[in-house]
Amino acid sequence: MSTQNPTLSNPRQAACVVLRSIQKEGCYADQLMDRELSEGRLSGPDRGLFAELVFGVLRRQGTLDHIIAQLLNQSLGKLEPIVLVLLRLGLYQLVYLDRIPESAAVNETVNLAKQSVPRASGLVNAVLRNYLRRKNNITFPDPLTSPVASIAARHSQPLWLVNQWLDQLGLAETEQLAEASSLQPPLTLRTNTLLTSREELLQRFTDNGISAVPCHYSPQGIVVEGRHHIPGLPGFREGLFAVQDEASQVAALLLGVQPGERVLDSCAAPGGKATHLAQLMDNRGELLAMDISRNKLPLIQESAQRLGIRIISTRSADLLQSAAMPAHAFDRVLLDAPCSGLGVIRRNPEAKWRLTPADFTRLATTQRAMLKNAFRLLKPGGTLVYSTCSTTLEENETVVRDFVSRQNDCVLEDLNTIFPHWHDLFTSEGMLRTWPHRHGMDGFFAARLKKR
Repeated sequence: MSTQNPTLSNPRQAACVVLRSIQKEGCYADQLMDRELSEGRLSGPDRGLFAELVFGVLRRQGTLDHIIAQLLNQSLGKLEPIVLVLLRLGLYQLVYLDRIPESAAVNETVNLAKQSVPRASGLVNAVLRNYLRRKNNITFPDPLTSPVASIAARHSQPLWLVNQWLDQLGLAETEQLAEASSLQPPLTLRTNTLLTSREELLQRFTDNGISAVPCHYSPQGIVVEGRHHIPGLPGFREGLFAVQDEASQVAALLLGVQPGERVLDSCAAPGGKATHLAQLMDNRGELLAMDISRNKLPLIQESAQRLGIRIISTRSADLLQSAAMPAHAFDRVLLDAPCSGLGVIRRNPEAKWRLTPADFTRLATTQRAMLKNAFRLLKPGGTLVYSTCSTTLEENETVVRDFVSRQNDCVLEDLNTIFPHWHDLFTSEGMLRTWPHRHGMDGFFAARLKKR
């Protein structure tokens, strides 16, 4: 099955193709979906159903597999991979989508099986109908005797991740975080204050019948209710806003940029924080948006152009190469380091099924090297913000503490002192920690470092 197949005008078939590609090749869901939607074969409600099925199945994969295992006479591991995808797709509609009739969910999935794997269509039909007969008798692990297994199965999270959260947060909050991390995230926008105010943007949305409210923490942020095609929202083409989660907005605000400064965003693609920093600089000064991927630099330039930002220049460079840039060149540096992405699994749910605990050690090694090289680029007296969208200790506090202990000219600043109005976002050590279940935003970490 290929995403280039011109017959993919059916949202279920398109979803099946994307889910199978992720299963086979470890691709990213949003990239595959963008490619499919750009072909223009799906329109209107079909586009929404396609997105719902792909992200829904990925978010709820663990729970779906737990249910499927009780409906089979064989282990999940013995199923053909495409058959498992079809069963997840059909079952997701039966369990989570009230507006789709049960008969349609079953029949459409069986028809897909007849097209892609005819020999298994009978099995797919039998399992889905078995669920309809037995749905009130599906069992889950006992939360009292097997709390980790219970949370993992009911909220569709890997066992190792539930154990990790349990060590960090305790049982009650782990349950809340697991639940929040399997839900659809809010649509959060950042007002482009170079062109409008948050109040004016909110009024424009209201005038167009769109419900939106101000973010609690970010002074530029708004949360839009419902589902929307972003380019179709009022003000998008005029550059009045950018899509950016509130946690990401707060991380950029922590850098404290000023007009006229020389600033580096060292891992900048696709450009959300870079354009935010330029906006906070009032479009005055110099902002270099650097990224290892040359192919992603046009995304930053396109976004800056749409938002009316003129001070951003882009450069392809590898921050792991210490000589990539001259030392002591910037007043402020943002290092939004490549990470596991565990704080954004609501948005990229495929990541939680791809990662293993061994990945964090590898990532932390890279992050340490990047932090050392980024700090080298900072002028004496300059400020660096190290941030990730991960919830792990290994990629965050451990990296920062280790670096500060080895770097004599580095001071870890206490964000509680600098931004007292955001005290509930900070740890006792003065580092940023946002959580989906506590703050209604992505899981982010940030620490602010000063060069003596």
